[in-house]
Amino acid sequence: MSTQPATDYIDKDGFRANVGIVLTRGSGEVFLGGRVGGRGWQFPQGGVNRGEAVEDALFRELKEEIGLDRQDVEMLGSTEGWLRYRLPRQYVRDRCIGQKQRWFLLKLVGEESKLRFDLTSQPEFDRWRWSDYWTPVREVVYFKRRVYVRALESLGKYMFPDGLPPHPDWWQEITASHKKADSA
Repeated sequence: MSTQPATDYIDKDGFRANVGIVLTRGSGEVFLGGRVGGRGWQFPQGGVNRGEAVEDALFRELKEEIGLDRQDVEMLGSTEGWLRYRLPRQYVRDRCIGQKQRWFLLKLVGEESKLRFDLTSQPEFDRWRWSDYWTPVREVVYFKRRVYVRALESLGKYMFPDGLPPHPDWWQEITASHKKADSA
């Protein structure tokens, strides 16, 4: 086994390889983690280390971020490939300009009491809640919204085989702000 520390994988275009986790309890609701210090809500996610298989990164991040093991979940599906987003200029560091994410939809089959956030020295979350399917799009930081829409639209077929739930009333406001930003 290597004694060198794991390093995130950043591709030649500057995108950091990452996994995103949409966790459901099977009722159409999804897990949202509250970022430490009240810095918003998001799905669990994390980097893929150089040489690490994407599925191994998924289960490592699941354990590190929310305390669940492989046997606590059932894999329902994943995105076909990478979904990318760019970081706003003020967040770009070194040669990483954004993230490319492979998203997974998991169903909680273990007990909710197993959810915990203290398995790393720097926890990502300090609270959590179940939300309806589309709410994460509104709750996540603005520059991740598009990738959330694409991930939820792609994974929705596994949760809702008869069609995705309707978009909420606020949906137009969110999508209009992205169109406005694109034209600026």
